[in-house]
Amino acid sequence: MSDTERPLPGLTERLRLDKWLWAARFFKTRGLAADEIEKGRIQVNDQVAKASRELRAGDRVEIRQGPIIKTVVVKALSTVRGPAPQAQQLYEETPESARLRQQAQEQRRLAAEPAESIEQGRPTKRDRRKLADWQRWSVSIEK
Repeated sequence: MSDTERPLPGLTERLRLDKWLWAARFFKTRGLAADEIEKGRIQVNDQVAKASRELRAGDRVEIRQGPIIKTVVVKALSTVRGPAPQAQQLYEETPESARLRQQAQEQRRLAAEPAESIEQGRPTKRDRRKLADWQRWSVSIEK
């Protein structure tokens, strides 16, 4: 029996959103998942969700992690956080989401390196001395 054929442990019919995000390995801890939900970065069926919202198989979850937005369809609910191959069986990313993610990845790859835009780096000690030699001005009120 291969990994893909094994039944997932801890399967259930309904599960809290924060627990599912943790079990599906989108976030390292339930607390981080709950924080992201509270900030409005997670939507379920196109509605802003709460951490206590109960998910069911077939629900559509939109997860915003930085500039990347993933849209997944819940396939199964598990209370157990297993290895990554098992976690990937809990959801299926929509084709549109995968295409947009690939495009964003390609744009980042082709974009200019931010460090190359810096023409002049940190000033040397000599440069700092030259900067300190400039005429200091002060505002004086003359009566």
